[in-house]
Amino acid sequence: MHMAAASSETASSGGLSRGCQWLKALRNKFNARVTEIARKTKQIGQQDPRRVYHSLKMGLALTLVSVFYYFQPVYDGFGDNAMWAVLTVVVVFEFSVGATLGKGLNRMLATLTAGALALGAHRIATLSGRTGEPILISTFVFITGSIVTFMKFIPKLKARFDYGMTIFILTFCLVSVSGYRDDQVLEMAHERVTTIIIGSCISIFVCVCIYPVWIGEDLHKLVANNMEKLGNYLEGFGDEYFKVSEEETQTNDSEPFLQAYKSVLTSKSSEETMANLARWEPGHGRFRFHHPWKNYLKIGNLTRECAYKVQALNSYLNSEIQTPIEIRSKIQESSTKISLESSKALKELASTIRKMTRTRSADPHIANSKTAAEELKTLLKTTFWEEKELLQILPAVSVASLLLEIVECAEKIAEAVYELAKEASFKRTDATFHRGVVQPAPNNIDASNHTITIAE
Repeated sequence: MHMAAASSETASSGGLSRGCQWLKALRNKFNARVTEIARKTKQIGQQDPRRVYHSLKMGLALTLVSVFYYFQPVYDGFGDNAMWAVLTVVVVFEFSVGATLGKGLNRMLATLTAGALALGAHRIATLSGRTGEPILISTFVFITGSIVTFMKFIPKLKARFDYGMTIFILTFCLVSVSGYRDDQVLEMAHERVTTIIIGSCISIFVCVCIYPVWIGEDLHKLVANNMEKLGNYLEGFGDEYFKVSEEETQTNDSEPFLQAYKSVLTSKSSEETMANLARWEPGHGRFRFHHPWKNYLKIGNLTRECAYKVQALNSYLNSEIQTPIEIRSKIQESSTKISLESSKALKELASTIRKMTRTRSADPHIANSKTAAEELKTLLKTTFWEEKELLQILPAVSVASLLLEIVECAEKIAEAVYELAKEASFKRTDATFHRGVVQPAPNNIDASNHTITIAE
């Protein structure tokens, strides 16, 4: 009996110990998970502090619109329809000014027009009597829903008014159908339209007046950064491709400039969305009203065209079939010059956009790259045809051909940037030289020195 009791006590103490260990492990796991969530939350806020401000602005807008429920006089005026103001803030309030204005104006305009049409449809339907009223209302709903839904397939309308057309269908159906059971349809429509307009105005006011986030500025920076990424790649491409020793020919893909250009290839959707939202924004700073946002899309498309050629260039860095170094060295000077000058041109163009200055500082680099391109064409026509192994020279010829195409791309991008600078009225920074007098230096001073007098 004593032995059984001892073994039972040992088993119970062992189970208690395992239970304590399990609870301790669970606590440690919970603490680790909380720490990880806190770390990621902090990282998200540090990456873009505007996210924190947006969250606070959303809370403020909801607090302001909640007045409709807190104060009895206001609630008495709108009743349960006051909830539409709260719902409007939740749906309309977006991260950027352009998105909030677009949604707010779409919602207000669609609610007004759909409400008015629904009232008209309800009035016409009531004239047909109680029997014909539901038939007419159903007919109006069918026709309106079909037409507006088809309009959403029109690209230009969908890009700017997709949300508004959805709200139009919703409002028309709610007002016209609910009017069949509710005799106070005019009062109901008035209250809903008013609360939706108030909710939209509160969202727009908070978004525009308190630490605004301009989507147009984000598009402006994105286009400039994409060009700079391509410039960074081309700057380092020559050194990577024309490495001297065999041990160095295996390129390290972890180099930042070898990977950064890839984000340019997938930026089309973001640029189009930003451009559509930027059209809703009012003039601010150096971005005036009716800023030529469509030009940014043109520059973005040309930049992506160049990025695809850069991607093709990148595939030759670690290709299994490589042209021998002694053959590559024949085109090294001209190819490296094209790469460097194109890089400088793209970086100058990126700086032109970023600083919003109207200057042609990229032209000398484009001219130098075109000169190097002519030299490279001459080498391809003369030197490479002496090589017998076509398979050996083919990779180098492909790289040279891609570099020649990049020169043309850089020139097209430059023209697009200059067009943007003109239409957007960028600030001129071209140096202006005044007439002056060049006088020889006195005899007791080195003759290579001269005195220049600038006239006022």
